Amino acid sequence: MTYSISEMIRVFGRIGLLSFGGPAAQIALMHKELVEERPWLTEKQFLGALSFCMLLPGPEAMQLATYSGWRMAGLKGGLLAGGLFVLPGAIVILALAAAYAAYGQVPFAEAMFLGIKATVIIVVIQALMKVSKKALKGRVPYLLAAAAFLGLFAFDLPFPLIIALAACCGALFMTGQDGEGEAVRVHPANTGATIVIWAAIWLLPLALLWGIAPDSVLTQVGLFFSKLAVVTFGGAYAVLAYMVQQVVGDFGWLTTGQMMDALGLAETTPGPLILVTEFVGFMAGAGQGGMWLGLLAAIVTLWVTFVPCFLWIFAFAPYVEWISGQPRLRGALSGITAAVVGVILNLSLWFGLNVFFASVERLPVGPAALWWPDLTTFQPGAILLALVAGWMLLARKWDLLVVLGLMAGLGVVWSLIILPLFG
Repeated sequence: MTYSISEMIRVFGRIGLLSFGGPAAQIALMHKELVEERPWLTEKQFLGALSFCMLLPGPEAMQLATYSGWRMAGLKGGLLAGGLFVLPGAIVILALAAAYAAYGQVPFAEAMFLGIKATVIIVVIQALMKVSKKALKGRVPYLLAAAAFLGLFAFDLPFPLIIALAACCGALFMTGQDGEGEAVRVHPANTGATIVIWAAIWLLPLALLWGIAPDSVLTQVGLFFSKLAVVTFGGAYAVLAYMVQQVVGDFGWLTTGQMMDALGLAETTPGPLILVTEFVGFMAGAGQGGMWLGLLAAIVTLWVTFVPCFLWIFAFAPYVEWISGQPRLRGALSGITAAVVGVILNLSLWFGLNVFFASVERLPVGPAALWWPDLTTFQPGAILLALVAGWMLLARKWDLLVVLGLMAGLGVVWSLIILPLFG
């Protein structure tokens, strides 16, 4: 079947513009557009590609779009589909980051973001509920989820180590039924050449930056988010705690409050939630050299975050049918998915503590160290707003964009009108 490039631009452009609500909603939208409304992919092809993309680091929805375009029109189709999935949200995030850098500390904006932060807590809880229903079926998945949670919350283990151990356990104990992959005729030399070419496209600009200014914020941003691009299994929620640890604690590019605001902004825009990295990159550059350096840092961040996605897809997409039939790889995926439940639970608690209390610190408890709030800094307005957001999203099931807009307004009402009445 031949595909019209103009029609692909129209369809994937529409997907990019309407891809709100995180990967679950984005995947559902792609299924509707590519499987149900037009015969571009069969159900088996779509589900096989989705399973493959979930094995990869990076945003699975963006990679699924890239794979779909590649299957229809090769390299050109993959670049078109993947690019259109990311660019609308990237443009919006850049504008919001610039506005935040200029006006983010004014009382009105801080009040508005209080409502957004409260909503983000409920969104993360929603993600936890959805993932746990699918991932936790049997004793081993529950054990992996609990171990991942304790490893992060109590022992501060590195996120990549958590993922690697979960994948190994899944491959050993969660293989399920054996399956046979379809024969694939791909020359290893072609795969190797693809890897070399796209690794060069990804890393040569970074090497140039390092050679010119090894200690600059642009080089630091590029190196950090290149590393993150390789370990971002389970989506943005799963890697956020690890990213915050580095961005807030080690580099000092943003505060914890700013990271919360960043996720809230990313929730309001189309495209993958991992675009939150663009906001972080912009703020890191703007904090050290103003808006123009922020713009360059955002471009570097986008480059090192999304070019690896094209590398994984273009190099390994020809093997999708074979990979989907291998029980060990399916088991590794299941192990990672189970661990992600524990990772998101850790993130939920971290979010809640930092929104509901103004001061939170990590206290040693024997061999562990736990996050513990200063109870005197409890913020009743934040929990009231979170309860309202929970009623809207969980009980009434209102649209996320509507809820975010309403909660931003309620944050303003609480902070600037109601709270001053109590002195």
